[in-house]
Amino acid sequence: MPARLRKFFSRPRPSGAGEQAPPARERPRKRTHNLFEAAAAYVSACAEDDQDAIDEAATWVSPEALSFGVNELACRAVIALARERDVSPSTVARTLLGLPAA
Repeated sequence: MPARLRKFFSRPRPSGAGEQAPPARERPRKRTHNLFEAAAAYVSACAEDDQDAIDEAATWVSPEALSFGVNELACRAVIALARERDVSPSTVARTLLGLPAA
């Protein structure tokens, strides 16, 4: 083992002056959302035209993460609809957007 790693792992851990952390159920828990939860909430709110819910979901993750999540949701939705309808994803996407067949 390299000397730096050995030194790191052999350091004594801080004891916190003898205090114990409170049990998990007593600690306040901040709810965190992952990008897929944010994307699902955001897209659902957009579909329902709920601006308050749109604004809230947009704060759960970074704009880049939300964009990635919305894109992933769109891809999965188009694939699911294409399989259900037995047509190509391209046909589904164009139909959903009101575009003429390619």
